[in-house]
Amino acid sequence: LQLQASGGGLVQSGGSLRLSCATSRRTLDYYTIGWFRQAPGKEREWVSCVSSNSGSTAYADSVKDRFTISRDYSKNTVYLQIDRLKPEDTAVYYCAATDPKGYFATSCQRIFSSGVDYWGKGTPVTVSS
Repeated sequence: LQLQASGGGLVQSGGSLRLSCATSRRTLDYYTIGWFRQAPGKEREWVSCVSSNSGSTAYADSVKDRFTISRDYSKNTVYLQIDRLKPEDTAVYYCAATDPKGYFATSCQRIFSSGVDYWGKGTPVTVSS
């Protein structure tokens, strides 16, 4: 299963970035896909996700109203738009996928609380103050 994250970089506080997670159509159709991040010296944390069937989305409280997750079926890509970046957003961002095992009505956040089946390589985001 391919998950290729890209789009990270160095940006000033208040700026924006769009992260991309390139995958396959089958993955978009079936798997719950999300984004996690790991800041220096901290544990990896869940950030956002999108359900495969309904397309419903969820966000961690710390990023709500600034992060937007979306899917582009023409490019088989999941995006994470990050606006009003803060220094505390500095982290390596990872794309992840989990098999919902038929529980398509379950929230994607709950799906990921059970674990991650596949990790992509991370893309680093550094926000300067």
